Amino acid sequence: MSNPVHAWWYLLCMLAAFNIAAWSLAARALGRRRATMSAEFYAACRIQLVLSAVYVSGCAFRSVFPVYDIPRLCLSDTWLSTVAVGRSVATVAELCFVSQWALVLNATAKSTGSAVARMVSLLLVPLIAAAEVCSWYAVLTTSNLGHVAENSTWATAAVLVVGAMIAMLPYFPAPRRRVLFGWCLAGLAYVAFMFLVDVPTYWLRHVADQAGNRHYLSIAQGLADVSHRRVVSFRWEDWKSEVVWMTLYFSIGVWFSISLTQPRVPVTRIVDEAKRFRAARSYAFRSKA
Repeated sequence: MSNPVHAWWYLLCMLAAFNIAAWSLAARALGRRRATMSAEFYAACRIQLVLSAVYVSGCAFRSVFPVYDIPRLCLSDTWLSTVAVGRSVATVAELCFVSQWALVLNATAKSTGSAVARMVSLLLVPLIAAAEVCSWYAVLTTSNLGHVAENSTWATAAVLVVGAMIAMLPYFPAPRRRVLFGWCLAGLAYVAFMFLVDVPTYWLRHVADQAGNRHYLSIAQGLADVSHRRVVSFRWEDWKSEVVWMTLYFSIGVWFSISLTQPRVPVTRIVDEAKRFRAARSYAFRSKA
């Protein structure tokens, strides 16, 4: 524990155990509410639960076997710590996570009639699929330019989600507008972090690589490299740039995923309220006419 990397690794492992327990409790809570829910609504929550299970499991795996992709750094000398395995797990998990958001936005768009929200819900998964391609390009070739494109795409997707939520604000009663506004602020904080911290970090790494005449790998060379090469390191200097984003990703990101499985969290509650509010507005308009 005197080594800060060891302490950080133990923290990630504890977060993984906590997150799995939290998901299990969420699954049990959903099961207990089944009798009070319509078949359609329960089926939608079950889909969210399955998608969340994949994301939670993927993040737990990456917490136990953390990998710093481009330098091939890991904390345990096992094939499970290769970049090929870690990146594959991350790809599946992240596509499931963004699918959760796409489904929530699509359901809310249907209840509010928001064309903007519906369009964004359809764009999210293809956008993040493109981000995953950029990520694989980065880890295979060791070019940080791929990570610049990847994280810029994630940030752009978040901008679209915030824009969709803003477009839906008029459809909700005042109390729920405050809830939605809170989600918008959280989304903007994420966007700010990505564009002001994350993307510039990868860009500076790319600039440094260019200045140092870094030799990049071909795709074929990269495939062989990520499948076998791993460098075990517990030096803080090697990992310090990854600690903040990994810790936040494997905690707050996972908690958002779990929250989307529950029918009583703000996002799912306001769907029904939006329907009622929209119906009331339509009735009032017809009455005046």
